[in-house]
Amino acid sequence: MDIVSATKTDTFRMRINPEIRRNLESVYAKSGLTLTDAVNVFFQQSLNAGGLPFLVTEDNAELVRAKALKRLLKELEEGLSDPISYSEDEIYQILGVEK
Repeated sequence: MDIVSATKTDTFRMRINPEIRRNLESVYAKSGLTLTDAVNVFFQQSLNAGGLPFLVTEDNAELVRAKALKRLLKELEEGLSDPISYSEDEIYQILGVEK
């Protein structure tokens, strides 16, 4: 069965960071796809491959770590240059976690 063209009557819900969603929508829009289209293509390719449609290796994990570190350092730099500062209690409240 071709998932991309098959009738869609079921719903799949997932949680995603809103910023990541916007970035993904922008990336997929360049190929004329919605986020839903892209997920369906991923699912179809997973069925075609009998698993993940790409190799998951330590190199992939290292690339993800490097990108995450780069982003973290950028955000840290932005935070250090931000004139607004927060107390420890305010940070816990902003993050919605308990001490």
